[in-house]
Amino acid sequence: MGSGKSKSRPLPLLPLRGLLVYPSMVLHLDVGRDKSVRALEHAMVNDHMILLCSQSEVNIEDPAEEDIYKVGTIAKVRQMLKLPNGTIRVLVEGVVRAEVQSYLANDQFYEVQVKELHEDESDDTEVDALMRTVLSQFEHYISLSKKVTPETYAAVSDIDEPGRLADVITSHLSLKIKDKQDILETVDVRARLEKLLDLLNNEREVLELERQINQRVKKQMEKTQKEYYLREQMKAIQKELGEKEGRAGEAEELRNQLVEAGMPESVQEKAIKEIDRLEKMPPSSAEGGIIRNYIDWLLALPWKAATEDDLSLDKAETILDEDHYGLEKPKERVLEYLAVQQLVKEMKGPILCLVGPPGVGKTSLARSIAKSLNRKFVRISLGGVRDEAEIRGHRRTYVGAMPGRIIQGMKTAGSSNPVFLLDEIDKMAMDFRGDPASALLEVLDPEQNNTFSDHYIELPFDLSKVMFVTTANAMHNIPRPLLDRMEVLYIPGYTELEKLEIAVRYLVPKQKRDHGIEEDRLQLSQEAVQLLIREYTRESGVRNLEQQIAAVCRKAAKFFVSSKPGEGEEQQPLKVDTALMKEWIGPPKFRYGTAEIENQIGAVTGLAWTEVGGDTLVIEVTVLPGKGKLTLTGKLGDVMKESAQAAFSYTRSRASQLGIDSDFHEKNDIHIHIPEGAIPKDGPSAGITMATALISALTERYVNKDVAMTGEITLRGRVLPIGGLKEKSLAAHRAGIKKIVMPRDNERDLRDIPDSIRDDMTFVPVSHMDEVLEHALLPAATEEKAGTTIS
Repeated sequence: MGSGKSKSRPLPLLPLRGLLVYPSMVLHLDVGRDKSVRALEHAMVNDHMILLCSQSEVNIEDPAEEDIYKVGTIAKVRQMLKLPNGTIRVLVEGVVRAEVQSYLANDQFYEVQVKELHEDESDDTEVDALMRTVLSQFEHYISLSKKVTPETYAAVSDIDEPGRLADVITSHLSLKIKDKQDILETVDVRARLEKLLDLLNNEREVLELERQINQRVKKQMEKTQKEYYLREQMKAIQKELGEKEGRAGEAEELRNQLVEAGMPESVQEKAIKEIDRLEKMPPSSAEGGIIRNYIDWLLALPWKAATEDDLSLDKAETILDEDHYGLEKPKERVLEYLAVQQLVKEMKGPILCLVGPPGVGKTSLARSIAKSLNRKFVRISLGGVRDEAEIRGHRRTYVGAMPGRIIQGMKTAGSSNPVFLLDEIDKMAMDFRGDPASALLEVLDPEQNNTFSDHYIELPFDLSKVMFVTTANAMHNIPRPLLDRMEVLYIPGYTELEKLEIAVRYLVPKQKRDHGIEEDRLQLSQEAVQLLIREYTRESGVRNLEQQIAAVCRKAAKFFVSSKPGEGEEQQPLKVDTALMKEWIGPPKFRYGTAEIENQIGAVTGLAWTEVGGDTLVIEVTVLPGKGKLTLTGKLGDVMKESAQAAFSYTRSRASQLGIDSDFHEKNDIHIHIPEGAIPKDGPSAGITMATALISALTERYVNKDVAMTGEITLRGRVLPIGGLKEKSLAAHRAGIKKIVMPRDNERDLRDIPDSIRDDMTFVPVSHMDEVLEHALLPAATEEKAGTTIS
């Protein structure tokens, strides 16, 4: 490091904060400190020369000697301007490096003895190479940095002096004061260029790292920029509308709802935890939506909300009678429940199972029960349900999880004690997704359903106050454990008189309203309605009857629209009799009464029970020459075939007593046929019917056409009890049968049969086949008057 020519002289000192001036630099300075202002004034009075040195610490207001760097730059003050706020703005131009030799005694301003530091002029090749390298690195620095303009590089590349080049480039770099001071203190040009090169390399590496980081951040920002922008817009809109912002406002709103929900303490604790979790979730989190949905379900469920029961027996009875005709047993059961409620005040909800054929009013009866109790009514259909999750819900870990249909129904009801109808409980199925019938065991068990657990809610929910009503067409499809938990109320089919009353009271007025026909404009005669019941429908319920009445109303509506009266004329009421009925809806579909018109040999009317109610069927037997072959036709099940075999064996064992050749089975073939051969038939109750038909055909005695029978037969001729006597009796009455032969053990079921049928028919209890033959086969004296035979 050389010093060149240097001289020592006194100069005022201006300490700089956060700034450093190199020789040949021209810049503006704002001077505000008193000492600095006086030093500046002193310089202006003399030769305009002043020493500019940087402070090592920016924050020191009144620096001491050790706080100011020793090496600075002698500058010439070109301009000075006093600003309104008392600050002086000066334009200075750096001239030469200088080193402070000593501080002179001066209280007014800093005055120092300085020595100029001159550079050695060197034009060697190494310096030229360093200059080029520095310029190249500076160009790279400019390409990475946004703070230095390309024009600056053009200006710098024109500089020939290596020392000045190093100073100018350093002044444009974003360096710490300490590093810039290091360059200032390096008088030797080669050493200064080498230091600058190191600094440029470091800065370039830092800038490259910055660029890589910025690129990564930019990529991430691009992904979320749109969402962020939209979310900020939404916040601004919410703020303008005065709504709470973000999760905090949402959580506050939920806590307010929680207070009003009236949950049990354990449920409330769970809900508070979930709300706290939701509050900590970022708005963009997918889990936040799942938690919010769960909290909404907890808040929506009726944990304590309940309707007050109307326990008036008279009012309930009136409502039930208004809505339904007949159905005495179910109505009586509801009134009993109300009476017990009045005495007990708090009773677990009963679980009733209404079993009966389609169209008898099971679903509408459940709705009337809710109306009479003044309770909410909820209905879900279980027909075709084969997934256990339909009852118990899905676990919250699954996408799209939701509670089961029981909890959904309770939410819909909005009450903890509704009448809850589970329709078609016998139509459930099971597959690999579980058994919904087993899942219902907990729901329909009064000892368990006070802590019903849904997989989604995961908290015990009290169903004990709910009055569950289930409906089914047949009991044998309901699993036994489920059936044990329910109280079965059997709703059989309606008698002809009951159907007539239901049609007149309910169906006809309802269909008139539905078809826009005024009450007085259309009148259906009682005979016309009876015709519909007898010859256009064959069912236990009244659903098909309602459809036929609707067909009549449609024809009437068309008639009214197409035949408008003239001016001043009033349209006369339309009366529908049996003749008009047949003209409108065509010939009858069924023959009223399937009883035989004439007494016949080998043809006996039997009674059958089906899922849609009772029915009559004629069992025919023909005796043919042959070798004792027994043929059974009519799509019979195994049990029915075995009954036929038993009847045949009984007949063979009693052949001599009955007046039949003992070797009849060796000379004849027997063919037993049950018409409507496409319909599957099974069951033991046709045993005595087949035996009677067989004996009639073999003895050639006529069968009384007014007699129908049902009963199971044993090999010794005993008659065993059967089921469905009421339905079979209704079918026999519908068919015009006057006498029913039935097992003696079924006498207990006679009280279920309506009085109108018991008064119109004769019920003959029998315990042996001999008694059956006595009532079914006509005496020999009347046989000559009988009609043709079919055997």
